[in-house]
Amino acid sequence: MFADFSEEKKLWEKGCEFVVGLDEVGRGPLAGPVVAAAVCFKKSNLPPFMENIRDSKKLSQKQREGWYKFLIEQPDIKWGIGLISEKMIDQINILEATKLAMKRAVATLNIEPNYLLLDGNFLLEDLSISQKAVVRGDEKVISCAAASIIAKVTRDRLMKKYDAKYPEYGFKKHKGYGTKQHLAAIKEHGACPIHRLSFAPFK
Repeated sequence: MFADFSEEKKLWEKGCEFVVGLDEVGRGPLAGPVVAAAVCFKKSNLPPFMENIRDSKKLSQKQREGWYKFLIEQPDIKWGIGLISEKMIDQINILEATKLAMKRAVATLNIEPNYLLLDGNFLLEDLSISQKAVVRGDEKVISCAAASIIAKVTRDRLMKKYDAKYPEYGFKKHKGYGTKQHLAAIKEHGACPIHRLSFAPFK
């Protein structure tokens, strides 16, 4: 399945100039931050071959890196990143951290969005912007798919940096998810400073 511009086009036709797609990466891992991205395409100048974009989970690392480079270099594509640390996740829970990451991503766009399309089944409270939650939005909505790619590449690069700092955990390979390798490393070495202590097996 490829995402398309159908959701964005419906809103553009209603006069919403700045339609922003949102997605996050990193709700499930045992370590590291949750990262959200916000992406806004300009109605009058859609990049060529964007209809080939897909949810980041269905792309190889090389494909994701290629799309990431393309997306961030386009002058007519506005994008922003929001990051919430593992410490904050432990304090406010992962759902609230995800919402906060999305709000921060929107705040970094340097535009006033008219409408938000969120991947998921929740909306962002305390915002005066019209919103719609789209289940599996990263598979259906191009701006959400683009956001998923930017968020994924951003978080993966960050976890590679953590791998250099804490090499015994193998973050470069599993990005903090609860793989057998990661769980074995936790059993041997205990928690490191970027582990989410509110998550099993730490909780």
